[in-house]
Amino acid sequence: MLVSIHKLTAFAALFLFAFSGYSQTWSLEQCIDSALVNNREIAMSANNSEISAERVKEVKSNLIPKLMVNGEYKYFFDLPYQLMPMSVFGGPEGQFKEAQFGVPHNITGNVQLSVPIYNPNVYGGIKTSKIAQELTGLQQEMTKENIYLEVSNLYFNAQILKNQRAFLDSNLINSEVLLKNTQAFKGQQLATGLDEDKVQLQITLLNAQRSKVDAKYNQVLNGLKFMIGIPLDASIDVITSVEFTNNEGQEFEETNDLLMAQTKNRLLKSELKTLKSSRLPSVAMFGSYGTIGYGYDEKPNEFLNFYPSSLAGLQIKYPLFNGTTTFRKINQKKLEIKNSEILVDVVKDKNEMLIENGVLEKSSALLFVQSNQDQIELATAIYDKTIVHHAQGLASMNDILFAETSVREAQQNYLAALVDYLRADLNLKKLTGTILN
Repeated sequence: MLVSIHKLTAFAALFLFAFSGYSQTWSLEQCIDSALVNNREIAMSANNSEISAERVKEVKSNLIPKLMVNGEYKYFFDLPYQLMPMSVFGGPEGQFKEAQFGVPHNITGNVQLSVPIYNPNVYGGIKTSKIAQELTGLQQEMTKENIYLEVSNLYFNAQILKNQRAFLDSNLINSEVLLKNTQAFKGQQLATGLDEDKVQLQITLLNAQRSKVDAKYNQVLNGLKFMIGIPLDASIDVITSVEFTNNEGQEFEETNDLLMAQTKNRLLKSELKTLKSSRLPSVAMFGSYGTIGYGYDEKPNEFLNFYPSSLAGLQIKYPLFNGTTTFRKINQKKLEIKNSEILVDVVKDKNEMLIENGVLEKSSALLFVQSNQDQIELATAIYDKTIVHHAQGLASMNDILFAETSVREAQQNYLAALVDYLRADLNLKKLTGTILN
């Protein structure tokens, strides 16, 4: 994983920022590694994974014996009544006499132990919670993928803007040279003031475009700094050249979307099994050891005496009938499982289709990039020849401006093709499950 391979690189870069005010050029890999270490969404996702692990331990703890200490004190203002048959004391049969038994002060204290022997709900809950933990792990991986995509998109946007600025700088240099030549030709009456104004207007437009690109570039860099977890006042730069990758011969892996669908299906099956096993009996042992105290507070028989009390037993719970509630829940869960299985097939088939389209899209975008590179070279060559012809009086200023417009159009087409390629490359990595490799 990137986070483990390049973690030291990310920390080293952050160390440099802490002690240096100079601009650092970051590669895409360094930005991604820094984001995987410092991004707060990933930190929250890691916490969720730990929460899920604690839930597994919580469910398992239901198998641990429970020990409780109980204490109680009661004072009876009116002692409870009991009915005694009068025949016990020689009276007539079938008649009773009320009598109060006990003393006003009652104190109990004991230690209770409960030991679960077999509980199907607990065992089913443990298995289900483990699958839920796997699901949380996949969600954490998806969070990393999303961070990778966001950082990559920001980085690529910065690269595009940097390339656009380089084109504008080159065009500005050409226009400024053209302006000097036009002013010289004007002195020789080979160019008019209108020609000079046209070139000057072109320079003004290029400067305005460059200022706009600079502003966008700084905005994108601020977004990139936020995502990778470095201060906004840090000075960073991106690599200008774009790397072109080849997916031929690459082994595709199962995507997290498919793994999520499959894991949810397993989770539903585990929940169904737990529902079915809830019809089975549960068995537990219990025991109690303590004391009972009785007290009387009226003279001449004042006393407070304690007597031991202990017991042990076995408890069996067997659900006989709960109004078909479990039966209905089982039927619902079976239907959910059917939908889940359909979803797994849909995700798998859709992903295969999208991968095939993604390979075609990336190949087409790469060819378009290469084609536009050739167009830029051709348009630049035409522009240079037009400049020479203008110096020889064989081309007008309009011809030069037209040639310059062709160069800019070729540059814009190249940048647009570059955007399409980068988007297609990212999309294909996500579809093939190799985005974090």
